[in-house]
Amino acid sequence: AVSERIEPFIPRPQVVRREPGNGAGPTYELDYDRPRSIGRLRGFQGNFGVFVRSYAYILSLGSDGLQEASETAVLNANYLMARLAETAGEHLPPAYDRTCMHEFVLTGGPMKRALGIRTLDLAKRLLDYGFHPPTVYFPLLVEEALLIEPTETETRETLDAFADVVAEILAEAAQDPDAARSAPYTTPVRRLDEAGAAKRPVIRQAL
Repeated sequence: AVSERIEPFIPRPQVVRREPGNGAGPTYELDYDRPRSIGRLRGFQGNFGVFVRSYAYILSLGSDGLQEASETAVLNANYLMARLAETAGEHLPPAYDRTCMHEFVLTGGPMKRALGIRTLDLAKRLLDYGFHPPTVYFPLLVEEALLIEPTETETRETLDAFADVVAEILAEAAQDPDAARSAPYTTPVRRLDEAGAAKRPVIRQAL
């Protein structure tokens, strides 16, 4: 799985097969004697802090609270999907015409053809309004996909504000599509050269 040049640096311990030479079957042991190894990638139980945090969250909500949180997440997702259908449905229709669970997918195909902006442009413009953009281009089988998961913590006021901002961005794009294409404007770092990063990725460091 790795070249000989990389082999000394792979994580330890390594599982090593030993041949006893007395006719018995092979044995296996953990080899820690790898001085150039980068060490362990994680502990046996993974990221233990995440377990503590999630367990504390479960205990703080209790059985009834977890059920309420789940119900609220589903309610928020369906409410926002309905609001976006009202304010932006012509250009951002649902990818699937059915009641959703805790998340839903919109397709920006009509938006791209009618307004000349992509889902990525919409996501970048949302940053200027103080909204963390939803996941874009997933799932891949949906054209210009926008995956939205409002979660149980968002208020109705926040969901309404999000729907109104999306409608405002679409109205802006109808008059000036470059406003979205060049966004964001208010973040410390402007739009990155994602095409250049994909064509010339830096995926290794000189050893």
